[in-house]
Amino acid sequence: MCGIAGYVGAREATPILLGGLQRLEYRGYDSSGVAVKNGGPSTVVRSLGKLAELAKRLEGAGVSGNLGIGHTRWATHGRPSDRNAHPHKVGPVAVVHNGIVENHVELRRRLIGRGRVFSSDTDTEVLAHLIDEALQAGEANLTEAVRAALRQVEGSYAVAVLSDVHGERIVGARRGSPLVVGLGDGETFLASDVSAIVGQTREVIYLDDGDVVELTRTGPKLSLLDGQPIDRAPKTITWNLAQAEKDGYPHFMLKEIHEQPRAVADTLRGRLRVATGDADIDGYNVDVTKLRRVVLLACGTSYHAALVGKFLIESFSRIPCEVDLASEFRYRDPVVGPDDLVIAISQSGETADTLAALKEAKLRGAQLFAISNVFESSIPRAADAAFYTHAGLEIGVASTKAFTSQLAALALLAIHIGRRTRTLGDAQAIEVARELAILPDKMTAALAGLGNVHDLAARYSHVHDMLYLGRGVNYPIALEGALKLKEISYIHAEGFAAGEMKHGPIALIDRDVPVVVIAPKGPGYDKVLSNLAEVRARDGQIIAVATQGDDSIEAMSDAVLWVPPTIPLLQPLLTVLPLQLLAYSAALAKGNDVDQPRNLAKSVTVE
Repeated sequence: MCGIAGYVGAREATPILLGGLQRLEYRGYDSSGVAVKNGGPSTVVRSLGKLAELAKRLEGAGVSGNLGIGHTRWATHGRPSDRNAHPHKVGPVAVVHNGIVENHVELRRRLIGRGRVFSSDTDTEVLAHLIDEALQAGEANLTEAVRAALRQVEGSYAVAVLSDVHGERIVGARRGSPLVVGLGDGETFLASDVSAIVGQTREVIYLDDGDVVELTRTGPKLSLLDGQPIDRAPKTITWNLAQAEKDGYPHFMLKEIHEQPRAVADTLRGRLRVATGDADIDGYNVDVTKLRRVVLLACGTSYHAALVGKFLIESFSRIPCEVDLASEFRYRDPVVGPDDLVIAISQSGETADTLAALKEAKLRGAQLFAISNVFESSIPRAADAAFYTHAGLEIGVASTKAFTSQLAALALLAIHIGRRTRTLGDAQAIEVARELAILPDKMTAALAGLGNVHDLAARYSHVHDMLYLGRGVNYPIALEGALKLKEISYIHAEGFAAGEMKHGPIALIDRDVPVVVIAPKGPGYDKVLSNLAEVRARDGQIIAVATQGDDSIEAMSDAVLWVPPTIPLLQPLLTVLPLQLLAYSAALAKGNDVDQPRNLAKSVTVE
């Protein structure tokens, strides 16, 4: 959510800023704006709505300059509007900001008491006033004024600041929200995500919490909030801009659904040892025989992956495993310590709730591990060791290939731990590894065989409610399937453990509430058949996800979405595929924006 772009160099800044912000549209936003400077005062142009509206306003504004900052805003404080869009300008100072100033009410009250007048409802405008106030108090240096302002702030931020009277420079800083510097020849870039600048440069420096950076044409100057200079080597980006294109698909989400076999194969590659039934986890050197338990922390779709991970870890290692919503973890006085392995899972590696939970676990002495799809993101850097999935850039807000890559990563980790606790024997380990190795091919076959899902989704796209049922390791997939439908089709959907149906949800079932039942062959299969019979007895319409060739399921269902057979604990990698396509197709039938659903953001960088 929210995106930052900044540029200082010899070229026109506006096209570069707009291009960078376009690369950040996948995060979700409701307004945008730029501040561009050419020697004299900066010009600020802002607009409610999509970047196309901002571009229209810029066409007639005559904006020109070789230095500028830009922003896409996802509303937190203050409704979406022109006046609340960033940048905010106070005196000579223009500011864009990701994050939340948690003490903004108190700061605003003090500033108003000193005669300051506010023109927006945002917490961000407080920063602009504080920086301007520091300059008026005698700070001759813009960087020092930014430091003085940030020392008064509680909360999270990634900021970019320029001034009308402080030359060709941009000052950036981060705490709890990502920011990256791009290095060019006679030019420097700033962004909240490397995807915004990868078309301009491949050499980047990732900022850490507490870093402040001054950008000029000659490059960045890094320091800490207390002014201590720091030196950090740049990293080279290995992926290219083409990975962000749709490659002929009508939507990024559909492209990413079909990229899942490749993403899972890439995540397994070089790590899975089929011949010995083992898995290599880079940088992971915990003595698992001394672990008391494993705690998985995640939010949203990653939380559903963690629920599957619990089944895998406990089955293969016999170590107790708990799953916590990261957004709740640090608010319940959690009991974790040195004998616990805490694993944080986040597609972006920047999920604010998950990062905060990981830091809480660190304070309590736990061993920390991260699973993420983004190299050098905040959560892996905060952990003792990290596992990077190889899903590639995921643009669609509703996660698909990042989810199945997380499942693959958790399977590898469970194998690795199970082999070292000696609870996963040779024969079972080799069987699991062999099946895991061929799963990408089965995923490809499953996707190729789901041509009927589009007509099926169109048939049910008018409904207001749907129920999803699953047992065992497929219960989390019921939750994930319901979440996907909610996210992009806006149909209300709920996932339940199938055994819980009689304990309340059965009251909702009638001919107007379709029920999706995840029913592959495996443990609990007979019980799921009983659930289907109970739904059928109440005139419920049944959409089943079932193992190919299951005549019993076909006879009891209104429609069946087939998947190939596999080991029960690995079924989620297959059973989730038809549910992703069902949600996509329902959203398409309703004419919704599939890649950028309303009110949602790709990377949730505020709590």
